[in-house]
Formats: sequence, C-alpha cells, structure tokens
Amino acid sequence: MHPMLNIAVKAARRAGSIINRATLEGGLEVHAKNRNDFVTQVDRAAEQAVIDVIRRAYPDHGFLAEESGASAGARPEYRWVIDPLDGTTNYIHGFPQYCVSIALQHKDVLTQAVVYDPGKNELFTASRGRGAFLDDRRMRASKCAHLKDALVGTGFPFKELGRLDLYLRQLRNLMGTCSGVRRAGSAALDLAYVAAGRLDAFWEMGLSPWDMAAGALLIQEAGGLTCDLEGKPDFLASGDIVAASPKVLQELLSALK
Repeated sequence: MHPMLNIAVKAARRAGSIINRATLEGGLEVHAKNRNDFVTQVDRAAEQAVIDVIRRAYPDHGFLAEESGASAGARPEYRWVIDPLDGTTNYIHGFPQYCVSIALQHKDVLTQAVVYDPGKNELFTASRGRGAFLDDRRMRASKCAHLKDALVGTGFPFKELGRLDLYLRQLRNLMGTCSGVRRAGSAALDLAYVAAGRLDAFWEMGLSPWDMAAGALLIQEAGGLTCDLEGKPDFLASGDIVAASPKVLQELLSALK
C-alpha cells in the first residue's frame, strides 16, 4: 500500500471509531448549517481526528474539509479533500448509509482515495495507477453494456432546489430507460458502489468536492468513467457528476440531456 494511502486509511478508521462510538452512546447535538444540511458534534470530531492523523505524518500539506473549509500548507501542491461523515442526515436518523471520505490531490490530480463505511466495516481504497480495492479484493466496475439493464444511483439536489425541475425531468426519463433507480443518501458511498459494481451508474448535481473526490478515483481505478453532465472532466468544479461503466456512460449522458 502506498504510504500516503496507508495514512489515509489510518485516519479514516480513526474517524470511523468516533462515529461508531457515538452511535452507541447516543445524545447527538444536531445543528442546521443550511436548509436540509446538518452537522453534529460527531462530524466535527471525526474531521479533526482525520486532520490530526494526516497532519502528524504530513505537516506541510493543505486541506479542504467540509466542516473547517480550506487551509493551505507549506507544500500547496498536496491537498487532502475530506468529508468526515458523508450522509449526516442518514446518520442522525439511524439509517445505515454513511461513510468517511478522504482523497489526496497532487497538483490538482487525484492520487489517493479512501471511502470507509464504519457501520459495515467496509474499506474502499485506490491509488492512481495501482487499481481499486474493497478490503483486500480488487474491485472492477460493472460490465453492464446497456442502460436498459443498469441499476442507477442518484441523489436529490437538496441544496439547489432551483434545479429540482431539471432533476425531476432527468429522473422521469431515467426511470423509463434503466432497470431501476436508487437514492441512498451518501454520494461518496454511492460512488464507491459504482467502483465495486454494486451500481452500474450514478449521477447527482450540486455536490461539493469532498463528496466526489475519493469516489471518483475509486471508479477510475476500477475501470469506470466519470465526467460532468456535458461529458467533460470538470465535475469537481461544477459539482455535477456522472459515473458509469464505459459502455453505459454515453447512453446515460444522452438520457440526462
């Protein structure tokens, strides 16, 4: 395992232990950041744990984290992109679909990725050029050849309700052209499922880089493809991501248009 990936795994497991312990103890303090967007003391504690582990190993690296924002390091070409608890609303309600997501960018290129599901103790990892793994098993994206046979994941644009009409048109079209649509509530974990072949495709609008970064590299290293709604590689900037097995991607893009 790459040394930087090893540190990311250590950080993710540390955050996962905080999340699991809080699940057993209860007593969550929930605060609304924005409409339909929540944060708990667990989010903040897990994020600090991730940053502490990474900072001890790489004190000169920068960070982009959901709760604390961006911080520059002495070597700004290295930036860790962190979502300490993707799927907070699920977590608050005891719905078991949430994860820790950690990615490393080197000169804006994704190089390391970890998505850790603490509830199921599933660890998804990838290093650029070295493949993607679920625990110790190599992951491969789905071999699905046609959209009509595809199980497609999605997420509602809950932060951008102005785009809801567009999304509903997309959803209506997809429901008539694929085998099924699933909305579980954790984009990072959904993307990991695409990498693992559990989903054949995924799309969502209005995401943040920490929602997508790790999952995107997992998919790419598992043989899948990622892009924005225009088929361009700018999803981290636009916040709109489309991911699929290679044979399904173009059909999916056409359906979404």
